[in-house]
Amino acid sequence: MKNSMDKQLNSLFENLDLKAKSLLVTVWGDCVAPHGGTVWLRSLINLVEPLGLNDRMVRTAVFRLQKDQLLSSEQQGRKSFYSLTENGRHRFAEATHRIYAAEDIPWNEKWVLVFAARRDMSEKDRRQLQTELGWLGFGSLGAGIFAHPTISLSSVDSVLSDLGLKEKATLLYGSSLPQSQFGAPDALVRKGWNLETLEADYQQFIDHFAGFSSPEGQKPALDEKNSFIIRSLLVHDYRRVLLRDPMLPAKLLPEGWNGIQARTLFREIYQQVWEGAERHLLNVLENSTGRLPPASEEFKARFGGLKR
Repeated sequence: MKNSMDKQLNSLFENLDLKAKSLLVTVWGDCVAPHGGTVWLRSLINLVEPLGLNDRMVRTAVFRLQKDQLLSSEQQGRKSFYSLTENGRHRFAEATHRIYAAEDIPWNEKWVLVFAARRDMSEKDRRQLQTELGWLGFGSLGAGIFAHPTISLSSVDSVLSDLGLKEKATLLYGSSLPQSQFGAPDALVRKGWNLETLEADYQQFIDHFAGFSSPEGQKPALDEKNSFIIRSLLVHDYRRVLLRDPMLPAKLLPEGWNGIQARTLFREIYQQVWEGAERHLLNVLENSTGRLPPASEEFKARFGGLKR
């Protein structure tokens, strides 16, 4: 059994695209944020070593995340502690909501629209706005117009505030899109989002992790470290696709959309490994007082409630 699992994990490491900064963001959002969001750097380095990240890679990634204003640092003697900034908390909260949502968001056939005053923005601001709205799942309809069917206003408002662009963008909620201007809904979806690429990426995720799913009601015989490795790589690979997925309502998706299968697989494996992974990370990670606090209620509510 152990040799079989080692083979599966080795194959996974060979097939996944694991960049230090992105992988660290995954671990921070999945493991650190639910336990207070602050960790001693050395304990973080120890935690992610089985994921293939060495001391230098982690320190470089943390420095870049600090430069991106997602993390802040505090020195206590010779120990460095890192925490999420307010901007970081906004980004992680939105991503967490999307990754671990209990069910699809109902749609009232209205849209959230953002109209960007591009002439009043620098090229850097235009790029940043398009990137950040893209992470929220907005489709670009051209001419500085972005659309999303189900996003919350608070999520968009946080992005505009963090970028300092609230005065240069107009936000409309509950809008109906005139077909004469944007075409029928399926044409609008083709214009705003590349679903073919997403489908291919979801299929790749399914291929990577299908072998890790155990029959319903059974939990795999994994040690705690391997549970942590699988959970981290699972979230990382799923997050890679999901955060480019606009999370369109079923009515707007093509028939046989494999994002549903990918989500089911993600949820099943996460439920099977989360508990062992929790024990491992709590044994390794430390904050300024020593052990991390228990997981938040939001963590326990992932997928509508984590199963023991």
